Amino acid sequence: MTKFNVPARTCGHCEATVRKTIGEIDGTADVKVDLSANKIDVTSTAANDDILAALDAAGYPSSIAS
Repeated sequence: MTKFNVPARTCGHCEATVRKTIGEIDGTADVKVDLSANKIDVTSTAANDDILAALDAAGYPSSIAS
């Protein structure tokens, strides 16, 4: 599991877009969203760089949480 910071995500629509974006890379990914903390936990076989690039392309620049 990798934790990502996704600061531009603030609503249910944003959450759905983030889930869809990750799902397009890995349809079996498990995505847990915490809107209040602006974080997502992703368990996926996709490379973290691919997830970050896809989120950025979708308008949600992100980083790996420390």
